[in-house]
Amino acid sequence: VMWFLFRTRTGLTLRSIGDSHTSAHALGIKVIRYRYLAVVFGGACAGLAGGHLSLVYTPQWVENMSAGRGWIALALVVFASWRPWRVLAGAYIFGAVWIGQLHAQAFGIPVPSQFLSSLPYLATIVVLVLISRNKRLTMMNTPASLGQPFVPDR
Repeated sequence: VMWFLFRTRTGLTLRSIGDSHTSAHALGIKVIRYRYLAVVFGGACAGLAGGHLSLVYTPQWVENMSAGRGWIALALVVFASWRPWRVLAGAYIFGAVWIGQLHAQAFGIPVPSQFLSSLPYLATIVVLVLISRNKRLTMMNTPASLGQPFVPDR
């Protein structure tokens, strides 16, 4: 994905739309089409992840299957500050905390299991607090057109 976003014409176009949709429209780029395709691609990735979770990771019905992992994914987006390498590092960090609490429970460490189960979420809160302290850095990397509607001039 990183190679696509930084090395292909389509990826650079998509990034330019995220940075300034009015400038991209002035260059003749079909902003609505690119945004629509990006949302469809993101939804397809989320669907594949949900399919993997329900068919491979937990191959039976389990109530509360996702167990709040969506909030950890949103925290990962904030942690990454829109940088692909930080997504990879953050995913490994959050994954290590998740697996660490499972191993700690399996080894019988004399700590309440409820506390160990809450470690991934506590780590998420700590990371979000640390990241939010530097507001300038967080806002510097955010795409300028994020969340802004695009209405083309006719």
